[in-house]
Amino acid sequence: MNILVTNDDGIYAEGILHLVNKLKRVATVFVIAPDREKSATGHAITIHDPLRVTKFHGFSDGVKAYHVDGTPADCVKLGVSTLLDDKPDLVISGINAGPNLGLDVLYSGTIAGAIEGVVQEVPSIAISLGGHDDFNFEKASDIVMTILLQLLETDFLSKKTVVNINIPPLNSQDIKGVKFTKLGIRKYTNFYEHRSDPRGKSYYWLAGDLMELTNTLDTDVHAVDNYYVSITPLHFDFTSHKDLERMKQSNFHL
Repeated sequence: MNILVTNDDGIYAEGILHLVNKLKRVATVFVIAPDREKSATGHAITIHDPLRVTKFHGFSDGVKAYHVDGTPADCVKLGVSTLLDDKPDLVISGINAGPNLGLDVLYSGTIAGAIEGVVQEVPSIAISLGGHDDFNFEKASDIVMTILLQLLETDFLSKKTVVNINIPPLNSQDIKGVKFTKLGIRKYTNFYEHRSDPRGKSYYWLAGDLMELTNTLDTDVHAVDNYYVSITPLHFDFTSHKDLERMKQSNFHL
């Protein structure tokens, strides 16, 4: 099996290192990741500038790796179409430092890397580890391998669906289990702090705190908050089919 690995924390991030070290035991691993952090870049791709690709030797022998001065979506698109000799069997994006739950999936570069895999018709997985610091990526990668081997034995991996995995910020022995979930509600109190640069010109820096919201038992947010690994299938048909059918029944005309 050939696996393409990317992330949005950058190729030097600890999460991708631990993930690759585990994956190489069961697959041929290729790494194409941003040369720096690209968190919250969403599904942006680079079209007005060239992409610089550089070989990277920070992984162990047998792992072919590049870093790219673009986004996670750039990395997967470029990898599948150009850099790799053969289309990978699987794209994995992560392990991200911090969760990607609820509406975070719209902003996340981690999720975008996996989405681009599906766009390229490759089954794709996004992986995130909850918390804010002291991330235990070693144990998280063990959990990922346990789940991955089970996913490979099922028909849950699809060329049309991203499997979004979120791991609670705990040691693996403290996790209660796995739950299959839907996206929950996760919002922030947005605040743009007004500052001035050394030359007196104004700029704004986005800040804000996570809002305390109630999520139902079947959501990814509730699962992770209660020490379960959440697995959420994501499908990116944004069409509101219910509203579309209702609109078709109207008598709009020119």
